[in-house]
Order: sequence, then structure tokens, then C-alpha cells
Amino acid sequence: MQPKSNIVHLPVYQPGKPIEDVKRELGLTEVTKLASNENPFGCSELAKQAIMNEIGNTSVYPDGAAVALTDTLASQLGVGKDQLIFGAGSDEVILMIARAFLVKGDETIMADETFAQYKHNAEIENAAIIEVPLKDGKHDLPAMLAKVTDRSKIVWICNPNNPTGTIVTKEELDVFMAQVPASVLVVLDEAYCEYIDDPSYPDGVDYVKAYPNVIALRTFSKIYGLASLRIGYGIGRPDIIRFVNQVREPFNTTRYAQAAARAALGDHAFVQSCRDRNAEGLRYLQEQFDRLGLSHFPAYGNFVMFDAQRPSAIVFEELLKKGIITRARWTYYPTHIRITVGSREQNEKFIQALEQVLQEVAVQA
Repeated sequence: MQPKSNIVHLPVYQPGKPIEDVKRELGLTEVTKLASNENPFGCSELAKQAIMNEIGNTSVYPDGAAVALTDTLASQLGVGKDQLIFGAGSDEVILMIARAFLVKGDETIMADETFAQYKHNAEIENAAIIEVPLKDGKHDLPAMLAKVTDRSKIVWICNPNNPTGTIVTKEELDVFMAQVPASVLVVLDEAYCEYIDDPSYPDGVDYVKAYPNVIALRTFSKIYGLASLRIGYGIGRPDIIRFVNQVREPFNTTRYAQAAARAALGDHAFVQSCRDRNAEGLRYLQEQFDRLGLSHFPAYGNFVMFDAQRPSAIVFEELLKKGIITRARWTYYPTHIRITVGSREQNEKFIQALEQVLQEVAVQA
């Protein structure tokens, strides 16, 4: 059996190391996972109750069109019901966009250190990948614009960028959108947008309304704390959404996910609490990095990327031995670690472990 020739070299996506694996491999009883940008404060109690209410319907297929969730979300965002599409996480929406629009010979433009699924799915469709280096950890929109040709089909903008955590500002995006050809689809991936309270941060919905060639991506995995249910969505003009919907698998989101997401949208107090506690955690971590003399990128989501000033793979392994799971091994940032903002206790535990590791690694060196 021979697979498609263009996929044989593709790496399998490596998520953050599971807590259970670390406990088993290292013989630890207590492990703190700060690797996958999950919400340390869980999810809304309303979402939990919505899941319980669906238990009796486990044997029944979900609504493939997610009508009830669509109605709620469209009303909250101020968009039409035909402007939304749901996926098993926003990464499935990325897959569907690539499947719907990219063919062999097309070019797709992205940052060189960003969410890996843009490149992965574009390669599956045999498109040409144009990677543009980040500038000080940020998307270099002028450089990305300069790469646009008549073969360009999609530009991916991760905002805030994963892993660096930096943002493209409204002013920067306005200049870019005024010049990018209408024939090029601009994907604004806003997985962490609910954490941001900064007037310079652009709202993707505004750009969907202003431009025919924009689709914004969001998820219930982050601030809403529904990562295990796998549900995210795209917002775009009806014609774009229709094309993406044509390649969507039937029943791709579950009854539990739809019900929990709908309930989560109504719990504004929970979202605000998570936003406030995350901001407190960001301040603490950045203050500690400054105290330790470790540079870091400006952080806007629920994670921070800092320079450990040592090979990140070594720091990762040593932190792991102390029961702290982080994210390392970045192609263009070999000494950087990405750390999820945890609870106050988790953040303090991480900083204590990091100080010990930095001293130990320095002695070894």
C-alpha cells in the first residue's frame, strides 16, 4: 500500500505530554501540565449541567448543522446564521479551509513559527508553502504582503500568534487588508481573543463584515475550557462558509459539545473571571522572568514564551523531572520555552522549579 507521496514526510502532531505518561515514566505522584494552553480553571458550571442534560441522548446523532448553537452564537456576534461553521476544534476548520480552497500549485503564506496545522494541512493538499520569518516574534505583515503572487490562495494570520503570544494590531492589519488582493483568502485565527482587553487588538468579526475575503477562527477550547469536547468555529461571508461547509464531514461536532458551547456562551461571569485571573497570572510570570533576567515576548493570550538562555530541550527535560510539563523545541527559537498561565499555585510552583533548573543546568554546563 502506497500513500500519497506528498504526505510521507509529514510529522504527526505532538500535543503537550500527558500528565499520566509523565507520572508513569518518572514515577511522580504530582504533575502540573502547563504545555497545552488549557484553562486551569475548568469550564462553566452551566456547561457541565448542559453536558449532563444530554446524557439521555447519547444514542442519537447530533444536529449536523448545529442549529441551536448557530442561533445563539450568531446573535451574540451580530452575524448571519449562514456566516458560521463549526468544527471539532478550530483546527478542523483549518483542515476544511485547506481542503476547500487549496490545490496543487497554489501558494499559501504563513509565518515561519506559528500554529503548525496551517502548514500541515496545506502540505496534505500539495500546496506550496511560503513561510515568512517573524519579526521580533510578530507576524511581519509587509513581508507577507510582498510574497503575494497571482498563485497565492490563502494567508494565515495567527493573532495572538502561537507560540510567541504576540499580536498584530488593528492599525497593522488595516494597512495589510487595504493592499492584499481580494482574490486571496485571509484567515484570522483568534483562538485566544477572549483573553485580550487591549484597544489595539483587532476584532476579526469587524474584518469579516468589511472584507469579502476574510474568515475568522475561534474556539471553545481555551477560555471556555471545553478542550476535550473539541468544538471551534469559523466566521465568514456566506459564500466562503458555503464552500467550507461542502467539505465538512456529517455530524462533525457532538451533542455534548454543542450543548456545552451554547451554555458557555451565556456564562459571562465565568469568562470574565478567567480573563481577570489570567491577567494576574501573566503579570506574575512576566515579573518573575524580568527578575530572573529572562527576556520574553509580550503576552496577550494565556501563555508566555520566554528565553531560558539554555537549550530548551534540556530545560524541558529537567522541568519534567520536577513534575512541570512545558512546551519546547521550537525550530527558530531553540532556547525558548512556552508556558501556559496556570493558577497562582501552579505559576509559583513553576517559577520555583525553573529557578532550580536554571541553576542546575548552568552548573552542568
